[in-house]
Amino acid sequence: MIPLRRFTARALPVDDQGRVLLLHGFDPVRPGEPFWFTIGGALEGEETLQEAAARELFEEVGIRATAEEFTGPYGTSTIEFSFAQYAITQDQAYFAVQVGQVDVSFEHMEQIEKETTLGYRWWSAEEIDATEEVIFPEDLAAILRKITTGEALG
Repeated sequence: MIPLRRFTARALPVDDQGRVLLLHGFDPVRPGEPFWFTIGGALEGEETLQEAAARELFEEVGIRATAEEFTGPYGTSTIEFSFAQYAITQDQAYFAVQVGQVDVSFEHMEQIEKETTLGYRWWSAEEIDATEEVIFPEDLAAILRKITTGEALG
């Protein structure tokens, strides 16, 4: 495994019904273990977290938003996980952006993302709580409730 340390912004697009858009995908090393995950990725250059969230939102699902439209952070954490040949330590912060009816497109994804993303779905906090499916982060329902009640970390 190749160690990788990265700082990431997680973009949480929330629709008018208070649902968050998640992607469904898998680790290429474990294709039989799909999971749901938030949009986002590592900072590039001198980007702010909000700028990275806006860029990733467009690259991963084709939704345009400015860095200024993001609110939060609504949660931060450091996690360790593996993906492909990497052992990743990731600091992450969750930012929300309000969206109306939007078209989702995988057109601008990197090739590895296209190959490992199965689809997308809008989830309510109640659906996240009720599902048996694997969703990352595990406390996403609580984060979504903070967003819909306006409880940012500051």
